[in-house]
Order: sequence, then C-alpha cells, then structure tokens
Amino acid sequence: MKILVLNGPNLNLLGTREPEMYGAETLEAINSSLQDTAQHMAVSVQFFQSNSEGALVDAIQGAVGLFDGIIINPAAYTHTSIAIRDAISAVAIPTVEVHLSNVYSREEFRHKSFIAPVAIGQIAGFGSSGYKLALEGLVGYLRKT
Repeated sequence: MKILVLNGPNLNLLGTREPEMYGAETLEAINSSLQDTAQHMAVSVQFFQSNSEGALVDAIQGAVGLFDGIIINPAAYTHTSIAIRDAISAVAIPTVEVHLSNVYSREEFRHKSFIAPVAIGQIAGFGSSGYKLALEGLVGYLRKT
C-alpha cells in the first residue's frame, strides 16, 4: 500500500513559524516520524511539499495509479482552493485532510474547508500527531475496502 503525503504553503517553515501555534517540530521531523509509523504498518509513504497551488494539483493528478491514498495538509489553500478540491474529486483517491491547529477555534475565514466535502475524513488540532492519526485512519479505511 502506498500513501502520498502532501503539504501546502508555509509548512516548510515549521519549527520556526509561529511555534506557539504550530509547535517547534520541523516538517522533516514530522515526515520522519510518519515514515517510522508507516514502516510498522507495512505501508509505503512518499512526501511532497509545495507553496504552489499548481504543483499540489499536479501531484494529486500524478498520484493516479501510483498511490492508494492521499494525506493532505493544504494549509491556507484549504479555505481558497477550488482547484485542489476539484483535483481530489477528479482522481477519486481516498484522501484525509490534516491540520496541525484546530482551524475551527481560529479566525472565522478558516472555518470553511473546500477540501472536507471530497475527503473521507478531516483531522485538526492534534499537532503533528494528526498525521499519524490520518495515516492510521486512511490505512484502516483502505484495508476494509
């Protein structure tokens, strides 16, 4: 089983960007921890981060036939990107949306996700542990189908 893990804009700055909101852990550390979890689950994971909406859409489209599932933290694109939403819908690969912070306890504009309606689930507010929860949930879902 192969899972694509996508991270959107500014997540490359984790560890230094607003650590009171996002924690001190870097994206590289999060990916490494998730890689360890995946190995214990006998699952392969591949990581991709981009600040570009188009690059994320290309990665989603490119996942067809290569990946069984997608974990995505679209970051700010959650609230703005119909293109990412449409790409997820078009490829029909089971997708879980992840957010480090609880977007529903933040500014009003963050309460709307264009991704959630086309995802099989959404995890928010558990920090970097949300990626592990997403992986466990997605793999469980895929193994049942």
